[in-house]
Amino acid sequence: MDHSSHKPLQAGEIIAANVKGADIYGPDDKVIGNVSEMLGTGQYARAVIEVGGFFGIGVKQVTLDVSRIAFMRDGNGKILAHTKMTKVELKNLPEHRG
Repeated sequence: MDHSSHKPLQAGEIIAANVKGADIYGPDDKVIGNVSEMLGTGQYARAVIEVGGFFGIGVKQVTLDVSRIAFMRDGNGKILAHTKMTKVELKNLPEHRG
């Protein structure tokens, strides 16, 4: 997926109400997870990401600093995200137990 035409979200737009459920694309531009919730706000916020699994089985929740995620809006207004981390790297993060 070409993200060059997508509009980056402003810092104030990166809130749970906007980004919850957003697909997260990895470096190979395939969906590797989605945002299930946000912890905190602003530059120190962390996204809880559901990664792996199939129909909810085997899903692991991990947290990632928003500084490592590029949130954007596509031409249809849908919010999505991109990270340089791979699915394997996300799966290897400590599990979030909220």
